[in-house]
Amino acid sequence: MTPAPEIKDQAAILLGQVAGYTGHRTVGIGLRSGLVRALADAATGATADDLAARTGHDPFYVGVWCRSAFAGGVCERDGDTYRLAPHMATLLLDESSPAYAGGIFAVFEQHELFDRFEQALGTGERLWWNDCSPAWIDGVSKSGRPFYTRLVPGGLEQIPGLAQRLADGGVIVDTGCGAGLGLVRLAEHYPACELIGVDGDAHSIELARRTVEKAGLADRVRFVTEPLEEFTIDRPATLVVNNITMHECRDIDRVTQRVVDALEPGGLFVISDFPFPDDDEALATVPGRVMAGIQFFEAQIDDQLLPRRTYDALLQRHGFTDLGTASLTPVHALTWGRV
Repeated sequence: MTPAPEIKDQAAILLGQVAGYTGHRTVGIGLRSGLVRALADAATGATADDLAARTGHDPFYVGVWCRSAFAGGVCERDGDTYRLAPHMATLLLDESSPAYAGGIFAVFEQHELFDRFEQALGTGERLWWNDCSPAWIDGVSKSGRPFYTRLVPGGLEQIPGLAQRLADGGVIVDTGCGAGLGLVRLAEHYPACELIGVDGDAHSIELARRTVEKAGLADRVRFVTEPLEEFTIDRPATLVVNNITMHECRDIDRVTQRVVDALEPGGLFVISDFPFPDDDEALATVPGRVMAGIQFFEAQIDDQLLPRRTYDALLQRHGFTDLGTASLTPVHALTWGRV
């Protein structure tokens, strides 16, 4: 018997899930094995045998990978010659680019995302960052880097008057500074400003110190090791930034009050975060599905991504004015306000 048309339609949805999984694993294998890098280095393209010789892999297996990469749109093919599709080298390999997406493939294959969630599904046992593997931490760091490269300076330049104000000097506070990538970018782009990095994790602060010292910026950056719900600074800030950390705070109202207390009159608070969909239509899009995947880890640390409009209400509750928003990508949005 021939399946009814509506069954075929539903089967196509499920097959699409399998196709997406295949594409993800193909890219992940290509990144870890060096095949993507080898294709990027082959200016005129390469055959499977060429790639195998360049990378030291089995030619037959490399041919299987090449066909899958072509099927998934990662490669183009001309006869037996493969080359990366346009912009794929930037998207998958250039960690300095605001468009970099290669890190997310490593994150989504780590134990901490889906495997541990499934293991703890019955118990609901939570974890924290210090329970995570080095591979997870490294993957998160790489996948989070584009949030900083989009935010500084491009995202901040969308806020009226801010660039000129920072050019005149002031204090910038990076809350949830992590390993210090944002502090370096902020210091480099706003050389007249003093920087303060705040994080509740002492290990992250130590990593940030090393990052800042390596960049030769130690004389302009200070650190505060305190939870964001408790931090204080000794000099009013012109700008407080929170980059992909606000949704992980245990009490966002308390954090926001600490920010209000830290800002000088007219100072700005900028929240840079995932804009989790707040309706069914948006959740069913590709960006919504990606963010739904991130929720599997966020749930394990007792968090969930928040809709962007949640931050509007948060800033309004704490008396911020001149509220504004900007969408930098489908999975990256800014919300800001002035005290």
